[in-house]
Amino acid sequence: MAAETPQAASKPVLLLGERADHELTQMLADGFWQPQVVSAPKPAGKAPPGAQPRVGLVFLRRVRPADIENLRRVVVAYGTVDWIAIVTPHSAAQEPVREFIARHCLSYQTEPLDKERLLYALGHAAGMRNLLSTARGEVRLAEGHFVILGESPAMRQLRHDLLKIAAVDAAVLLTGESGCGKELAAQTIHEQSRRGTNPFIAVNCAALSPSLIHAELFGAEKGAFTGAHARRVGQLEAANRGTVFLDEIGDLHQELQGLLLRFLEEKSVRRLGGVGQIPVDVRVIAATNVDLEAAVRQGRFREDLYYRLNVLRVRIPPLRERREDIEPMAQAFLARFAAEHGRAVEGFGRSALAAMGAHDWPGNTRELLNRIRRAVILGEGRIITAADLQLAATVGVAAPPTLQHAREAADREAVLRGLSSTAGNAREAAKLLGVSRATFYRLIDRHGLAATIVDRKSAQ
Repeated sequence: MAAETPQAASKPVLLLGERADHELTQMLADGFWQPQVVSAPKPAGKAPPGAQPRVGLVFLRRVRPADIENLRRVVVAYGTVDWIAIVTPHSAAQEPVREFIARHCLSYQTEPLDKERLLYALGHAAGMRNLLSTARGEVRLAEGHFVILGESPAMRQLRHDLLKIAAVDAAVLLTGESGCGKELAAQTIHEQSRRGTNPFIAVNCAALSPSLIHAELFGAEKGAFTGAHARRVGQLEAANRGTVFLDEIGDLHQELQGLLLRFLEEKSVRRLGGVGQIPVDVRVIAATNVDLEAAVRQGRFREDLYYRLNVLRVRIPPLRERREDIEPMAQAFLARFAAEHGRAVEGFGRSALAAMGAHDWPGNTRELLNRIRRAVILGEGRIITAADLQLAATVGVAAPPTLQHAREAADREAVLRGLSSTAGNAREAAKLLGVSRATFYRLIDRHGLAATIVDRKSAQ
């Protein structure tokens, strides 16, 4: 696989453990990387001058236990840097080294170093760190959750809309196909809202029978039905001061639609078999993959409940409508699962990338995630192939690009060529392309190319 390397100004890469020899220095220079040697933890509150490093190489060729501990202090101090370990076959077999890599490194490279693999690993690490830093700066999610990835115009707009919705306390209706990330969007709204430190409870309305979901949502008193041996607190009551996410709301039984409507109007619940109303302060976020308007017309869904839920509406776009997001999302999932399962997987082969681009993704993000998880666990090599993803049959059957997609690709290519021709000077590249600097910077931001230009102040 060809190395994905920067095309303009050099970017910093930290070297930890020892200085680079001439051969490594030349490899880095060929990929437009500028090494910065570090040996001690970064002083608190003090950032190094110039561009901020996003990646680093930590050398684990010959290390003692004391060396490991010092390296650990340094990598922890540089918490926003992703590290790639450089090991020998001998050092990679040592348990302290393996444990260090598992805890603190994104990946590792074994000597003798392969130039293309090293530059690809650096480019991938820097790109993912830039993408995740951007996403986390806009959407903070609890540790362990996937961030809402994607830099397509649709996903940027989605993140913007979710943050605006989180700032107000009203009912939300999320629409979109199965597997497109409606629950993740609901979690984002909750965690960014004033309710973010309180419970978030998800209920699948399609998974329970009417009798069970009544008790599930509203609770039940002891003896209310056969098997009710103790009082049960319902999900709405348990989510007090927090958020309840009602997935597949279109499948909610009609009897319960009336009870849910009353709850939204009165902000109180009555347990099954109970007599008193219990005040509850909860935000309701509902989601559906069916056409609720059609369900209302057909009498399968209450019109008054529909309007109660449809205060703030957000459509989550399916993956096939934002194909430019497939590869960066796949890379993020691959890095996550490789780390979770301790697999030395380095990336996707060309057949895998082509297959993912051609596939129509009827299962959306959930399907992409599950295929990559399976490939990481069951794959035999360090490079994921189309066969590992069980997508071999789709290679070469790519869906025709839309006109908008073609325009976006042409704009991005023009920006890259302009920056490459001017060594990353945005002002000169704008002149070369015949557009204003403001327009050029908008194009840079739209296509996530900020890392390829020199400092904006110096460029102006």
